Amino acid sequence: MWKVLSFFQKNLTLSIPIFMVLGLAFGGFSDVSFLKSWIIPLTFLMVYPMMVTLNVKELFTKGNTKLQLTAQIMNFAIIPFLGFGIGLIFFPNNNLAVLGLLLTSLLPTSGMTISWTGFAKGNVPAAVKMTVVGLIIGSLLTPIYLKILMGTTVDISLLQVFKQIILIVFIPLVAGYLTQLLLIKRAGKKKFQEILKPKFPMFSTLGVLGIVFVSIALKSKTILSNPFVLLYYLLPIGLIYVINFSLSTLIGKLLFKDKDAIAMVYGTVMRNLSIALAIAMSVFGEKGSEIALIISMSYIIQVQAAAWYVKLNSKIFKTQEATLK
Repeated sequence: MWKVLSFFQKNLTLSIPIFMVLGLAFGGFSDVSFLKSWIIPLTFLMVYPMMVTLNVKELFTKGNTKLQLTAQIMNFAIIPFLGFGIGLIFFPNNNLAVLGLLLTSLLPTSGMTISWTGFAKGNVPAAVKMTVVGLIIGSLLTPIYLKILMGTTVDISLLQVFKQIILIVFIPLVAGYLTQLLLIKRAGKKKFQEILKPKFPMFSTLGVLGIVFVSIALKSKTILSNPFVLLYYLLPIGLIYVINFSLSTLIGKLLFKDKDAIAMVYGTVMRNLSIALAIAMSVFGEKGSEIALIISMSYIIQVQAAAWYVKLNSKIFKTQEATLK
């Protein structure tokens, strides 16, 4: 089982399309209404393991103030409005597609932020802090951004979004932290870091693939009736990432040393698509499947773009050649 989960985790650019196709086939020929009951369990499976690996103590460490502040300004004052603006340009008559691009752009950083920063020989401690800070700020601001930017065109209950954020972010965050403390107490810090901790992201990946399968299955008949809808979403998603990578790289090179700049790039480009998926499917009901389709496609582009950036890293920054495992 571990080998299968490890394969899925390390090959998201392959495993996500596979589960999209499986969901498409299953939804095209079956009654998939029962899959709605899977959303909450899969959401917990997706988010909770990620929280077990999070180093919350980094939130209270000092240093890198300018770097952290710049990253969060990018994350909350620029990128969400970039996604929202591109959504309005490409989908002036499709509010759900605009909402999907906004959610894709709104929640910064994930566990992969730290991994990719390490692969690219960047400042990993700074990336860890960005991940924790970005997760907490993003979770608090998401309901407000959604209500202000989309509340006049899509029925959004501020209270409902806050309730779902508590359910899918803060409860798993507390549960994950307590689990981490318990495992360290019982197994020791070394065993937790080297043996136990690496296994949790595999379960999170299983949750992601499950949500992708469910979201595509629920939307399958629409996709099959118009398969070009996938290409219809691909261009604006790709454009967001191209602009985001370019802008973050430029600001990083102008303001920071190379290792810090690399951390800032991955701390502002990598979005927490797992939580975005969870919000789409748990808050917006039937409508959530179309939003989730956009987020699922963003996974493919994000992972692929992050991998290529690692390969180009030594040409962009004056660091030793990056490693991609």
